[in-house]
Amino acid sequence: MVKKCAPRLTIWLCLIAGAAVAEPVATQPTPLATTLQSLPQSCPSLPGRLEPAALQRLSAFYQAVHHQPVWNAYAMLDGLLQQLASLADDGLDPAQYQPERIRALLQRPSPAPLQRECSDILASHAYLEALYHLSYGRLRQAQVEPIWRSPDLPEPDDTGPLVQIAVQGLSDLPSVFDRARPEHALYRDLRAAYAAARQNPLPAWRSVPAGPTLRPGMSDARVPLLRELLLAGAGSTSAMELRYDNELVEAVKGFQLQHGLEDDGIVGAATLAALNVSPASRLDQLRINLERLRWITRDLEPQSLLVDIAGARLIYFRDSCPFWQTRTQVGREARQTPPLKSSITRLTLNPTWTVPPTILRQDKLPLIRQDVGYLARHQTRVLDTQGNSLDPHSVDWGNPHGILLRQDAGPANPLGQVAIRFANPFSVYLHDTPSQPLFDRAARAFSSGCVRVEAALQLVDLLLEASERDTVAALLQSGKTHEYRLARPTPILMAYWTAESDENGRPVYRPDIYKRDAALLQALNAVRPR
Repeated sequence: MVKKCAPRLTIWLCLIAGAAVAEPVATQPTPLATTLQSLPQSCPSLPGRLEPAALQRLSAFYQAVHHQPVWNAYAMLDGLLQQLASLADDGLDPAQYQPERIRALLQRPSPAPLQRECSDILASHAYLEALYHLSYGRLRQAQVEPIWRSPDLPEPDDTGPLVQIAVQGLSDLPSVFDRARPEHALYRDLRAAYAAARQNPLPAWRSVPAGPTLRPGMSDARVPLLRELLLAGAGSTSAMELRYDNELVEAVKGFQLQHGLEDDGIVGAATLAALNVSPASRLDQLRINLERLRWITRDLEPQSLLVDIAGARLIYFRDSCPFWQTRTQVGREARQTPPLKSSITRLTLNPTWTVPPTILRQDKLPLIRQDVGYLARHQTRVLDTQGNSLDPHSVDWGNPHGILLRQDAGPANPLGQVAIRFANPFSVYLHDTPSQPLFDRAARAFSSGCVRVEAALQLVDLLLEASERDTVAALLQSGKTHEYRLARPTPILMAYWTAESDENGRPVYRPDIYKRDAALLQALNAVRPR
C-alpha cells in the first residue's frame, strides 16, 4: 500500500518543488537602479538640481534597458560625444551637456563608490537632454514667448516617444539625433544656413555712418563703404567712387530683399539700420530662430494653416508640404497679432463689423467728435448693448456709455466678404479686406491684431469640402450676413519668427516688428547645464 502510494507522493513532491521554482523570486535591484532611486544625492557629478521631468526620463530610460549600464564601449561613448558636438549646428551649446566631464569620468577608472553608475547616468542625462532639446527646444516656450493653445487640442506627450526613440537609437546614434530634430523643411533649411555661416569666418564689417537718405545717382562719402560691404571687391566700379551708381543700387536692392525691406534701392533709415547689424548679431538671429522653429514645427500639423506673423504671410500645408501661400497684413506693434494654436471651425460670410472697444476709443471717437456724419458715410450704425439702433445725435460722444458701433456688410466693410473664425481669447480672426494696395508693401504690420488675407476667397475654397462650395458661393452672392460652420475644421498656428532660409539656401532676415529677439537671445545665453 505504501509502495503504491509512493509514486503519487513522489509526483506530489515534485509538483511542490516545481511550483516553488515557478513562483516569482524577488530579484535584488541592480546598483544602477539603487543609484537612480536616490538621485541626485547619490551622484555629486550630476547637476545640482535635476528637474522632475529629467528624472522621469532617466527612470523610464533605464527601466527600458533593465537598469544596466549603457555607455560601456569607448566607440559608443565617442559616438555620443560626436553627436553632442554636432549640436552646435542646431544653435545649441555643446558645452552645456558637459562632454569633457563625461569623457573624463567614463574613461578614467576610479575607486569611488558608485563612480561607474554615476558616470553612466551623467552620460544618459546628457543624451536624453540633448534629444529633448532638439525635439522641444532648449527653453520652455511658455516662459519666454508664450503661445495660447485651444484647450480642445490635446497636449503632445513629450516623454514616452522621446524615451522610446532614445532606447531604439543606442545602436545608431547619428540616426537617433537626426530623428529627434524637427523634420520640417523650415527647420532643416535654416539649420543648414546657420551651419554654413557658423563654420565660416565672420566677414569684415564696419557700421555705415548716419547721413541723408541716399538715392540712386547721388554722390556721398559713404558710398565706398557700401560698395565694400555689399560688393566686396566684385564690383566693376572703382572702390573709391563716390557716385551711387546702378551696380551698387542693384546690390542694395538685393540686400533689402534679403532683409525684408522695400527693394527700392533707397538707403533710408530702415536700410541703414539693417546694414548696421553686425554679422555676429545676424548669426545670433539665426540661432534664436532655430529655437523658435523647434517650438513651431512641433505644433504644426500635416494639414493646417500657418500664419507667419513677422513675415506677414499665410501658408496652407498639405501632408506637411506647402500647398498654397499668400500675403497677409498683421497687427502693428501697439496691437500685436498674438501667437496661438486653434482650429478654424466657421466662416462669417458678408460680415458686419462690430468695432472693438480699443478701436472705438482710440480711433473712431476722435473722428465722430469732429463730425457725426462720419458714421453715415461709413455705413456704421450705433447700437445699445441689446442690439437696438440708436440715433447718433442722441449720444453724448464726449462720454459715451453702453453703445456699440457696427458697420454694415458691403464693399467698404473692413472685413471684406469673409471672416474666418477660430476659438481664441483675443477676438482675432482672419479676414478679407478692401485695403488691397497695402499687400504690395514689404512691411505689412498695419492691422489692429487680426490678420488680413490677400485672396481670402481662395483660402475659403481650400477650407471647404467639394460638396460645400456651391452653398457657400450662393450665400456670398446673396450679400446677406451668414454664419457658416465648416464640415471639416482646419488647425491653425499663428507664430512669430524673424529668420529662415530661401530656396537657394541663403538666410533671409525679417525686421523684428515686435522687438522680441533680444529677450530670447538673452534667455538662451543665460541657460546653464542642467
